[in-house]
Amino acid sequence: MDTLTRLEQTIATRRAASPDESYVAKLHARGLEKIAQKVGEEGVETVIAALAGERQELIGEAADLLFHLLVLLGAKDVALEEVLAELDRREGMSGLAEKAARSE
Repeated sequence: MDTLTRLEQTIATRRAASPDESYVAKLHARGLEKIAQKVGEEGVETVIAALAGERQELIGEAADLLFHLLVLLGAKDVALEEVLAELDRREGMSGLAEKAARSE
């Protein structure tokens, strides 16, 4: 089992915990809008870290972004496996062709 799959399982378990004891449960108690906001914030922080050129900061922010994205996916009952299957489907396809296919 890989790191993201283990993290996805941990997040699923912690959703049922008390918001006083779990950050994941606290996010869920605050609602989907707050979870989505956190994904946006972490995305912006990742971009800032990338542009600042500090490798370790980028690594940390990317980890935060992945974590919050998994929280969001879980809140919407979207399994990581489904996202990975979509990436597999796109493998070998030109990014330009894939984007054009979505806009049809």
